[in-house]
Amino acid sequence: MTLIERAGLAVLHRIDPERAHDLSLRALAAGIVPLPGRPFSTPRIATNLAGLSLPNPVGLAAGYDKNAVALRALTRAGFGFVEAGAATPLPQPGNPRPRLFRLTGDRAIINRFGFNNDGIDSIAARLAARPRGSVPVGLNIGANKDSGDRAADFARVAEQAAPVADFLTINVSSPNTEKLRDLQGARALAALIAGVVAAREASGAHPPVFVKIAPDLDDAALAELAAVLRDSGIDGAIATNTTLSRRGLTSRHAAETGGLSGAPLFDLSTRQLARLYRLTGGRLPIIGVGGIGSAEQAWDKIAAGATAIQIYSALIYQGFSLADRIARAFDARLAEKGIDRLADLTGSEADRWAR
Repeated sequence: MTLIERAGLAVLHRIDPERAHDLSLRALAAGIVPLPGRPFSTPRIATNLAGLSLPNPVGLAAGYDKNAVALRALTRAGFGFVEAGAATPLPQPGNPRPRLFRLTGDRAIINRFGFNNDGIDSIAARLAARPRGSVPVGLNIGANKDSGDRAADFARVAEQAAPVADFLTINVSSPNTEKLRDLQGARALAALIAGVVAAREASGAHPPVFVKIAPDLDDAALAELAAVLRDSGIDGAIATNTTLSRRGLTSRHAAETGGLSGAPLFDLSTRQLARLYRLTGGRLPIIGVGGIGSAEQAWDKIAAGATAIQIYSALIYQGFSLADRIARAFDARLAEKGIDRLADLTGSEADRWAR
């Protein structure tokens, strides 16, 4: 990290976490955060993800820019792709504050935001107005908390977002909306995917659709989910969302309710990724996310079965330069090992991680 970046993080860490989050977005949108500009790319790390051309495989996970207010800056922050959202049909405030907690000693965060967002009308307009370039921008889609038909909510958001987003992510794995994870069951998920795909087709656009899964599924539930993904025609998966586990935490906020992300999630999410890769026979593109804080951990995610990776929580502790640092380190390590394409690494250690 640069001195400016270290100083900025030090200031933000003295502020309430959610206020710091909002201030960082405003600073990005105002253009006062130093950014690398173009994402680092070479033929070794340029990646094809379900038909999307990524300059590098390091993406920004959903949850940071929920309302798509800083896309111009984020596409110049070194990421190979960016995911905004989650977006719901109607605006909603989310859960009461405080709802975001730093676990500094654990290099983690806990959030219980509850899909707070401006609604798809506003978010789709911002996606449509963004400058287009080499960095794909996708949207995480969800359902309103008080909806009587959550599957219809997903379809509605998908139809509005498909013409303006480069990819869509069905989020049925957030732990912060009551009973949302129930939609990961085979029958419910199959119907939900079918509805979203039909809505995408009705829009006349064809961005790839991913499903984001939880890290807390047991073996039987994961096998059932993998079978649905194989049979549904979905374009890919994201493994994984936050966890409800609190194993091994030491920070004073460890008992807060919500989803845990950051370093403690790494092993759990990587095992789940590897198991999903094996269950789908390596034929389904998977984005690996959960606990990545270094190029070595990003490498492990790819080796476990990911086509590309996403980061978020580590940015709170290491700054936005992390994406560029990981991409450059990836390229250097591939060159050192004589690997010409990142794709040749994908899944090479899935058996080890699945155990």
